[in-house]
Amino acid sequence: MLKVRRIPIDTYPENTAFVLRHGNGYSPEQFQALRKIRISCEGGEILATLAIVDDDSIIGADEIGLGEQAFKRFGLAEGTSVTIAQARPPASLEYVRRKIDGDVLRESEVAAVIRDIAHHRYSPMEIGAYLVACAGFMSTPETLALTKAMIDVGNRLHWDSPLVVDKHCIGGIPGNRTSMIVVPIVAAHGLLCPKTSSRAITSPSGTADTMEVLANVDLSEAQMKAIVAKEHAVLAWGGRVDLSPADDVLISVERPLRLDKHEQMVASILSKKVAAGSTHLVIDIPVGPTAKVRSHSDAVRLRKLFEYVARHLGLVTDIVFTDGSQPVGRGIGPVLEVRDVMAVLHNEPDAPEDLRDHAVMLAGHMLDFDPALEGGKGYARALEMLASGKALEAMQRLIDAQGRQTQHFEPGVHQAEVKASRSGRVVAIDCERIARIARLAGAPMDKGAGLDLLHKVGADVQAGDALYRVYANAEAGLGFALDLAQENSAYEIS
Repeated sequence: MLKVRRIPIDTYPENTAFVLRHGNGYSPEQFQALRKIRISCEGGEILATLAIVDDDSIIGADEIGLGEQAFKRFGLAEGTSVTIAQARPPASLEYVRRKIDGDVLRESEVAAVIRDIAHHRYSPMEIGAYLVACAGFMSTPETLALTKAMIDVGNRLHWDSPLVVDKHCIGGIPGNRTSMIVVPIVAAHGLLCPKTSSRAITSPSGTADTMEVLANVDLSEAQMKAIVAKEHAVLAWGGRVDLSPADDVLISVERPLRLDKHEQMVASILSKKVAAGSTHLVIDIPVGPTAKVRSHSDAVRLRKLFEYVARHLGLVTDIVFTDGSQPVGRGIGPVLEVRDVMAVLHNEPDAPEDLRDHAVMLAGHMLDFDPALEGGKGYARALEMLASGKALEAMQRLIDAQGRQTQHFEPGVHQAEVKASRSGRVVAIDCERIARIARLAGAPMDKGAGLDLLHKVGADVQAGDALYRVYANAEAGLGFALDLAQENSAYEIS
């Protein structure tokens, strides 16, 4: 028997256990055989990857340490006595091997794989093998089976309304922070719009990261329901309420491998929207040379896949192709994006026109779901909610309901400008590279880090003019960002 000890090490997303190499009845050779172990007691069990410790000041011979994730998931107090044993490989790994060989898996087999992934029974290598096999070939029925399985292993929210609207952009366009404008517009009109969003993984900011500059986004299910009942909306982080948890595990492996196949994207997005209780969904697919979708034909194929899966899930969709040729707005990174969002909501004359127009268009599509609104009047109604100030009022009420942010954030104290190397006209901006530069500056973890774009496509510039300003709160972050920008500024000047 070993006693549980909490080890304050973040091992996300894995469960990791720590034991001392000597003095506990196991030999180093046995530990090699116990690469993954089952930790159990009367209160339950958990599977964890084993890490060996050689310093007895970290953990005692009679203890087993659990990293932050494993300790939280196990849910037992420190000092609880547990036993360890070799963890048997999940039976569903046989289905992964078949998928590697090119087989099409049945719905029950896909469900078994996703269930084991959600319960952290797979190593990152095993998850990677499944994802790469799926990236090679995945049938449309398998995509539907994957989506259903991801919904089933997590929590589902239920709302007392037959019409629950939402929107989602497939991503890849820096500054595209339309949700923080769309949601208050829709709420001001009176439709139910409980918006749960993820934090950024490879982008400079997600909706949750940006909204956190203004308000608390780490809300429980009970808090979310109370806010939605009062304000018709919420802008919260979805991770707190355990929506499609398998997706978070899959994404943690997909991103380092730079896997972003359409089938996995569709399953990821629709599983979380159905789990969040949405009945009607607007999907924004930006199309552009450096966007996730780079041609109209690819956009059409993706739209058809969304429609097929959504139809079988009973989810009504409206899929919109938008301009993904350059970043949206001027600010890239949480604080700078909030500045742009609030400028639009305040109807400031110098607010970014592209952000305002994009948000109003998407809000119009969402309002067109309202049976009480005459067909085609959604856009005009959305514009009315914004121009009248009602959307701003709805946003302020939402911020108060979620809890205003007590910490004040400003753009980073370290700043530098990236300048044009030649005179001419800006003909293209590389969205992917802009995002990477902002990430290196520290966004989104550093709320004040990011880029302020001073020129967009179509602007005439002179050699030496500043194209954008980089902000960071760490000198190292600023240096990393500038090094990448000096290799290639992301601006093409004709």
